[in-house]
Amino acid sequence: MSSPHDLELDAETTALLQRYGFDGETFASLRARLDRGEAGDDANRIEGAVRPPEDGDVRPLPELGSADRERLTEKGRAAMAAGKVGIVVLAGGMATRFGGVVKASVDAVDGQSFLALKLQDARRLAETLDATIPMFAMTSFATHDEVERLGAEMSTARAPVTTFAQFISLRLTSDGALFTDEDGAVSPYAPGHGDLPDALRRSGALKAFRESGGELLYMSNVDNLGATLDPAIIGAHLEANEASGAKITAEVVAKEPGDKGGAPARVDGDLQIVEAFRFPDDFDQDTIGVFNTNSFVLDAEALDRDFPLTWFAVRKKVDGREAVQFEHLVGQLTAFLPSAFVKVARSGADGRFQPVKDPAELEARRPEIRALLKARGVL
Repeated sequence: MSSPHDLELDAETTALLQRYGFDGETFASLRARLDRGEAGDDANRIEGAVRPPEDGDVRPLPELGSADRERLTEKGRAAMAAGKVGIVVLAGGMATRFGGVVKASVDAVDGQSFLALKLQDARRLAETLDATIPMFAMTSFATHDEVERLGAEMSTARAPVTTFAQFISLRLTSDGALFTDEDGAVSPYAPGHGDLPDALRRSGALKAFRESGGELLYMSNVDNLGATLDPAIIGAHLEANEASGAKITAEVVAKEPGDKGGAPARVDGDLQIVEAFRFPDDFDQDTIGVFNTNSFVLDAEALDRDFPLTWFAVRKKVDGREAVQFEHLVGQLTAFLPSAFVKVARSGADGRFQPVKDPAELEARRPEIRALLKARGVL
């Protein structure tokens, strides 16, 4: 296998790449793709016949207080009480718009950080149900040490915290050379949340979770505090599994102007998430009225295997210049595993989509986030 040493990098960079699992063979293969001109927008397009979801493909989460909602809640609570449920929090991002700190550590509401509120959500259910609900925080090279420190401070017997790092790669120029800054240093990056299955397995965390009786993982972004661990969401997944063998349940919300990301669609008849940039040019994305929130219930056993996720070429401005980085995305797991889709409220008392990208958005959303966290017993 290729190693960082083959790139003739300085000792500090080589050590960083080795620590975070740099895959030299994959890097060389992707670099060759770029050299051959096979990393443009057309290469990212999905192959196959694409159609909007059919009636019944996306099911609404029953309203709060309804008999159907209570039924799902009881199913989910039973699974949690039996120690079958854990949470995964994606905590690899740096909050560049908050001053370049680790986003998980940012004060979100009432002096508590994003990460602390995610953990408190799991802890309050674990204590109520006399159960253990572990948190698995996926970090990056930029956030690992800080998130690991925070996790160790907040970990409890009821809600233990395990941190594991995703992998690392290096940015390229459009002609395939290593992208370097004005000082000549290479530019590392974390190659997308598609690292999740492999990173969780390689760390040993997935094996330990399964051996302890764990069966389901609820995954969400650290900066979406609306995505709390709702037993009804777990119950909805369990019912979808019973009805159709679903191994993933994805939360979607009504699409609004400006939303960028994936949506459920049928590709050659198979229901899956298709990222916005992958749809054919002639496909009208407005025919799909929902949007992927990147919150999923994942079957731990089904996750414990290799997945040939697609590497997408992404062009970004770094220090005012174009850089190319290859990323893979966790939503593509729906192309390989039977999947269900549940439509949840975007905002309001039952709202589950409150992403925060910058201080202004946090300030605007904070009153609603505070209200829903209080209503759910997190605050």
